[in-house]
Amino acid sequence: MMNIFLAELADPNVSIPLVLPEMLLALTGILVMIYDSIRPGRRRVTGTISMVGLILSAVALFWIWSTPGQQLSAFGGMIVADSLRMSFTAVFLLVSALTILVSTVWVEREDVHAGEYHTLLLFATVGMMFMASGNDLVIIFLGLETLSIATYVMAGLRRRDLRSNESALKYFILGSYASGFLLYGMALVYGATGTTNVTQIALNTETAQFPALLLVGAAMLVIGFGFKVATVPFHIWTPDVYEGAPSPVTGFMAAGPKAAGFASFLRVFVLGFPLVVGVQASEFLHDSWITALTVMAILTMTVGNIAAIVQNNVKRMLAYSSIAHAGYAMVGFVGAGVAKTATGRDDAIAAVAFYMLTYAVTNLGAFAIVTLVARKNDRRTEFEDYNGIGFRSPVLAFSLSLFMLSLLGLPLTAGFIGKVLVFRPALEAGTSLMVILVVIAVINTAISAYYYLRLIVVMFFRERTEEWSQPKISTALAAVLAITIIGVFYFGIFGNNVIEMFSKYPVDVQMR
Repeated sequence: MMNIFLAELADPNVSIPLVLPEMLLALTGILVMIYDSIRPGRRRVTGTISMVGLILSAVALFWIWSTPGQQLSAFGGMIVADSLRMSFTAVFLLVSALTILVSTVWVEREDVHAGEYHTLLLFATVGMMFMASGNDLVIIFLGLETLSIATYVMAGLRRRDLRSNESALKYFILGSYASGFLLYGMALVYGATGTTNVTQIALNTETAQFPALLLVGAAMLVIGFGFKVATVPFHIWTPDVYEGAPSPVTGFMAAGPKAAGFASFLRVFVLGFPLVVGVQASEFLHDSWITALTVMAILTMTVGNIAAIVQNNVKRMLAYSSIAHAGYAMVGFVGAGVAKTATGRDDAIAAVAFYMLTYAVTNLGAFAIVTLVARKNDRRTEFEDYNGIGFRSPVLAFSLSLFMLSLLGLPLTAGFIGKVLVFRPALEAGTSLMVILVVIAVINTAISAYYYLRLIVVMFFRERTEEWSQPKISTALAAVLAITIIGVFYFGIFGNNVIEMFSKYPVDVQMR
C-alpha cells in the first residue's frame, strides 16, 4: 500500500484539461467577487459574467466529452471523466444557469447584494462539480463542504426575514451534523481498507482487515448522504428550509445539491462497495446497503407523498414532492446496485442522471412561476393565492399546470420517461424485493396525483376573493419558461438521445 502511495506521489498524473470546467467556473466566481468589491450593485454585469463563466465551463465539459482518446483519469485517480461525472456536471451547469435567470426578478425585488449571491452560486456549483468528478473520498468531501457552506449562506440571504434566518440556521446545524457523520464514515472506511480512493476501496474490500469497521463506516456514509439527498428519515430539515429560503434558492437547492448528493452517493456505493461473489465480507456489505436503501426508498416515497397531500403552502408542498422524487431516484440507485452486468449498471446510473435532469428542468420551471407569484418576501405562497388565476394569467397557469403534470409523470412529458428509466433497472433485476419496490413506487405516483392536480384545480376552478394583478414576466423569466417547457416536451419525446450521450463513457471500478 505504501508503494502505491509513493508511486502516486512520484507520478501524480496531472491533467489541467480534465479539471478545466471546474477551474473556469472557480475563476469566474473570483472575478465576480473582485468586480463586485470594486463596482458594487451592478446586478446585470455580475449576472452576465456568471452566465459567461457557466457557458465556458459547459464548452470545456463537452470538449472533454467529445474528444476521442481523451485522458479519463488524473491526479493519482482522484479525478475521473466517466459518464457519471459528465452527465451530472451537465445537470449542475444547466441548473445554475436557469437559477441565475430566475433570480433576476428576485434580486431586483428584494434588493439583494447580487454580486455576493452570484459568487456563492458559482462556488456552490464548483463544489457540486467536484462531488461528481471526485473518485476519492477527500475530493468528494471537499466538494460537499464547498457546496454546503455556500448554500447555508444563500438560504439566509434575506437577512431581515425571520423565516430565512430560521431556514439558514436549521440547515447549518443539521448539515454540520450530517457532515460529521459523513467524515467519520469516510475515516472508518479508510481504516478498514487503507485508502480513500473509491477504485482502490472496491479492490481492497476483498481483503479488508476490519469488515465490521467497513460496515459501520458504510452505515455512517448512508446517514451523511441520506441527509444531502433528503431521504427519510433524514429529511426533517427539508420542509422548513425550503419554505423559509428565497424561492430561487429553494429551486436551486431542490435540483442542484440533490443531484450532487446522488452523484457522490452512486460513486461511493455502486462503484466503491460492489458485489464480489465468493467474498463473504463483500457480499454481506453489499446486501446490507442494498436492503437499507430499498427500505429508505420505500419510506421516502411514501412519507413524501402522504405529507405533501395535507400542505397548504406551495413551497412546502414542493419540498415534500422533492422528498418523494428522491425516493423515485433511489429506485434507480438500487437498480444500479443489483445490476447483473457492467452495462446494466452503467445504464442504471445514466437513468438516475437523466431523472435528475428531468426533475431539475421541471422543478426550476415551477419555482420560476412561484417566484413571480410570491412577490416580495414570498408573501403569496399559499394555495389560496393561486385561486382563480387560470384564465387571468393563462401563460403562468398553463405553464405551471404542465410542470405539475410532468412531476406527476404524465406520458409525453419528461417526468414520465424519467420514471420509466429509473424503474426499469429494478425490474430487470428480477428479484421479488425489486418488483415490490417498483410496485410501491407506481402506487406512490398515483397518490401524488392528488396534490399535483389540486394546484391545477385551484387555479382553474376556484373563485378568487381578492384582487389579482398579473405580474410582469421579464425577458429572463420568459427565457426560463421557454427553456423549461421545451425541455419538458423534448426530454419526454426525444429523451433517448440524451440517454445515449449520458452513457457514452462506461463507468469502471478498475483504475484507468
